[in-house]
Amino acid sequence: MHEHQESNGHNQNVLATAWADANRWLMIAVVALLGIAAVAFAYGLHQQSMVRELTAQTATSHAALNQMQGQLNAVTAKLNDMTTARTSPQTPAASTPPPDASISEPSVDSSAKTPETASTSTPIASAKSAPAKRHVAKRRAPAVDKKYVQLESQLAEQQKQLKETQDEVAKNRSDLEGTITSTRDDLNGSIAKTHDELVALEKRGERSYFEFDLSKSKQFQRVGPLTLSLRKADTKHKSYDVAMIVDDNELQKKKVNLYEPIWIHTESDSQPVQIIVNRIDKDTVHGYISAPKYKPSELTAVGSPSVTPVSTKLPANPPVPSQPQEPQR
Repeated sequence: MHEHQESNGHNQNVLATAWADANRWLMIAVVALLGIAAVAFAYGLHQQSMVRELTAQTATSHAALNQMQGQLNAVTAKLNDMTTARTSPQTPAASTPPPDASISEPSVDSSAKTPETASTSTPIASAKSAPAKRHVAKRRAPAVDKKYVQLESQLAEQQKQLKETQDEVAKNRSDLEGTITSTRDDLNGSIAKTHDELVALEKRGERSYFEFDLSKSKQFQRVGPLTLSLRKADTKHKSYDVAMIVDDNELQKKKVNLYEPIWIHTESDSQPVQIIVNRIDKDTVHGYISAPKYKPSELTAVGSPSVTPVSTKLPANPPVPSQPQEPQR
């Protein structure tokens, strides 16, 4: 009886120890997952803030461009009006009698004028009015030319500012597109849409790739480091449902789109495993699995002997360069 009690106590101690170890590993896994989620959330917020800032800059540049375009149109309209007014003929002014013709000659009674006097007075009046017209025309021409040159300089300045604004908008758009593309590449990674692209990715030597063809079934199929089972393939909406076994746990993903990556973190790999489906047919899908090429233990074993501290490569007392002596005079 005493031995039976001792064996029961020993079994209880073993169970308690195992339970404590399991709880400890579970807490470690939960803390690690929370850390990864926090880092991913912070990175996403940083990228979103950058995108919002670049979008605001682009909107400001567009507003400035529209304002400059309106000013340029107004200056162009004024310039066209000035050009039209300058090139229009001034025949009506020449046909009307000048006001100086009536006062250029002293007032004489019409009955006292003889035909000879009347005939000689007309050329004199026309001769006096011609220089007056030329003088007025010469006085107005420099003013019109000066205003025309001023408008041309304003138009050239407006065009220069408009060109600079357009270049700035194009640069901001290019930076925004580059940032969005870089963010998409960082979040999604390289995705192969065809077999040739998959071969090109494999030639990089960074990861291992496993192609697969899954048919709709409840049975699981081993593909590389994972075990997969296709549950649904929607050719109309280009989506599918898949079940997988990861570290003895069955997981399911529903309504996964074409080319949408599925990231799986396993216990044996330091980097996540990626699942990509690049073709969806009726009740079948085709894709590949991308996994890390080396495990953490292999990287440590390979990389540890080749690491040499920088301090061991430098001498303890480096020689001081000698200063050149001055030539003797």
